[in-house]
Amino acid sequence: MTQMPKKQGLYSPQHEHDACGVGFVAHIKNEKSHDIVEKGLEILLRLTHRGAAGADPREGDGAGILLQIPDDFFSSCYT
Repeated sequence: MTQMPKKQGLYSPQHEHDACGVGFVAHIKNEKSHDIVEKGLEILLRLTHRGAAGADPREGDGAGILLQIPDDFFSSCYT
């Protein structure tokens, strides 16, 4: 067993706990690709065991996927 670091600055060992994990996928040079969307959806699937759900805001923990949609494309859907 390893020892916890000592309290310093904003860190306090009393707040240490295990976490299930989070997922984040992005292209570092902001290149858009279907692969990024597929990986984001894969993360959502792998987090369902902890109640992650993007389909219903009343359930889950606010998990979801954020996409960039050009305004011209989005606006054309409602004209």
